[in-house]
Amino acid sequence: MHAYPSGGGILQHGLAEAQARQAVTVAAWLRYPTELDTQLMDLTGPGGSARLDRVTGAEADEGAWAPEPHAWRTWVDEVVASWAACLLGTPTLVTAALAALAGSTRAAGETVGFRRLSHPNQNDRQAAALLRHPDLLAPVAELHRAQLEDLLESSVPSSS
Repeated sequence: MHAYPSGGGILQHGLAEAQARQAVTVAAWLRYPTELDTQLMDLTGPGGSARLDRVTGAEADEGAWAPEPHAWRTWVDEVVASWAACLLGTPTLVTAALAALAGSTRAAGETVGFRRLSHPNQNDRQAAALLRHPDLLAPVAELHRAQLEDLLESSVPSSS
């Protein structure tokens, strides 16, 4: 959220944050489709933000990322971040991702509609103009786009 600020007041910040949270939730549910997957990730750790820092240029300011105040950076899942970026910048992937989750155990019983992600209104689009900008998302989105597209293609039932 700090990398792609909304540029508006508290309402626009909240709308942009809601869209980012929805994208991350969908990406995480796709990446970790079962409770066991989530528990295994908790056990092994997701890998950290080092590559994302390099791709986005954040590592250029190395002194600002001292380990203690930013220990959370070790728990960043690069694949989830990349897939969330893909979802924010590519509406057709959102449609496919939500269809893939429709019958999943992850989404079972959830009342989350993901409307701000799947059908953003004018206020949502204005609030997240930078957050959804394809050129700004590209370095992160392209890291694992092919893997997401393959997953979504394999989850679509064949019509034969």
